[in-house]
Amino acid sequence: MSSALLAEVNAYLDAQGGGEGLFPTQMGTVHIIRAYEQRMPMRQLYKPSMCVVLKGAKEIMFGEDLLRYGAMQCLVVSMEMPASGRVVEASPDSPYLGITIDLDVGMLREVLEQLETPPVPSQEQAGCAFVGNVDEPLAECILRLIRMSQTPKAIPILFPSIMRELCYWLLTSPNGGELCQLALPESNFMRVGKAIYFLRANYAQSLRVDQMAEVAGMSASSFHQHFKALTSVTPLQFQKQLRLLEARRLMVADAAGVEDAAYQVGYQSPSQFSREYTRMFGVAPKRDALNHQRMYSQYASRKVRSA
Repeated sequence: MSSALLAEVNAYLDAQGGGEGLFPTQMGTVHIIRAYEQRMPMRQLYKPSMCVVLKGAKEIMFGEDLLRYGAMQCLVVSMEMPASGRVVEASPDSPYLGITIDLDVGMLREVLEQLETPPVPSQEQAGCAFVGNVDEPLAECILRLIRMSQTPKAIPILFPSIMRELCYWLLTSPNGGELCQLALPESNFMRVGKAIYFLRANYAQSLRVDQMAEVAGMSASSFHQHFKALTSVTPLQFQKQLRLLEARRLMVADAAGVEDAAYQVGYQSPSQFSREYTRMFGVAPKRDALNHQRMYSQYASRKVRSA
């Protein structure tokens, strides 16, 4: 199954013009990545998603927690999270190859409710991400997703059913107990999730921990404890990362100046913004934005070619 999946993905990339980088598909929530060399760590905001490695290996760091996953393994991120990921195994002769698939939390919840024997939530305080193996049923499901790109008219009809199947295999996997916490009502996981959505909508505002705790429906101390256990960072560290990631996006995608980006994301002092930006990304804002504009100019506007 792994060889069939590799062959199908490589055929798709060749039909899209070849090369490396991020390749979109007709299914807007499915992307393919190919890299010919190891990459420096890239900090970005991860959505609830499954990131499958077909060839090579990748590392991702959430706070102080480092996860590594290789061929026919997947990283499942169950909550919107800032993290730093990088390709650690890739070469021109043996490129890194991966697929990212965004997860629909509502669909996960629907599938969970229909399971005759739902997974048992882990008794330990699990984080927001885990690494699992891609077994044959899951690989077959992903293969059908990639093959569907050849028949775009089938996507509106068949894509939802294949995604429901994918949710089923994830929830019934050995890691189903970790993933199901995302869909359980009034769990600590869901309460922290509400606060994260609130943070995403108000990251540029001055927020207090007790405000976020009130949104989560928890005491301030309990909220702080569970937030740190799930995300590996404190609520205010999380907000700072959201601000700096959005500032980078504004400078790279919208060509905003450093001071303008700083003010837009809530900083009152451009010098403080520059210090914190450099501390987080390892390079000054203007230089970092230029580096990213050069890095992605070759494929940032890549469009899907019709079959």
